[in-house]
Amino acid sequence: MKKFNVLAIALILTLGALTSCKNKSEAKEKEVVNHEHKGPKGDRPPKGEHPPKHHGDRKGPPPGGKHSPEQTKTLEEIGGYKIGETATDFKLKNVDGNQFSLSSIENAKGYIVVFTCNECPFAKMYEDRLVALHNKYASQGFSVIAINPNVSANNDKESFEAMQKRAKEKAFPFVYLADENQEVFPKYGAVRTPHVFLLDAERKVQYIGTIDDNARSANDVKTKYVENAIDALLKGEKPETNYTKAIGCPVKPVKA
Repeated sequence: MKKFNVLAIALILTLGALTSCKNKSEAKEKEVVNHEHKGPKGDRPPKGEHPPKHHGDRKGPPPGGKHSPEQTKTLEEIGGYKIGETATDFKLKNVDGNQFSLSSIENAKGYIVVFTCNECPFAKMYEDRLVALHNKYASQGFSVIAINPNVSANNDKESFEAMQKRAKEKAFPFVYLADENQEVFPKYGAVRTPHVFLLDAERKVQYIGTIDDNARSANDVKTKYVENAIDALLKGEKPETNYTKAIGCPVKPVKA
């Protein structure tokens, strides 16, 4: 009988010890969980606010859209040419050193005036497409006329010499003109590089905007706005789409 009582007491003590350990363990886990979710007093955000997210969690452009490549102003706000208006001729220096004007092209059926530059990533992505555009349509009366609105003697990467080097490296089949006094691009209303203004034979503006619908990948383009507009003009028709927002880098005023 005594032996039985001793065993019973030992069993009760063992169960009590196990229960005590379990309760302590659960209490410790609860304390850790509460600490992780709530944080120590003073580190928690004020009521109604959320903890800041890590920069690596954010997707897309920074808040505010300040870094968006899409033009933000309307044609009215820009103040340049509108659809149907006649563009005045100009005289600018080509990379070959000669002066060039729209009237220099004989028997032109139109003009693909595009404002571009050396260093803008978007301008670079479109260089091969501009070459292809000129090679396809120059023989049909529509030549590419590329104009650099950012040219500056104070910027080695956008200097006239840098333009000459870039034109040679890429074997541009079209003229590459320097808007050295920044007088031409404001008249047109060019605000991005690249920015296209398609003129007809009478220099009336028939299309303004971007070259196509995919700046980053020529292989994934679905709509070729400039080509479609040219094809319409060659048929004696008006372009179905005559305006899109330009995609590219903002034109940079020359610093004195």
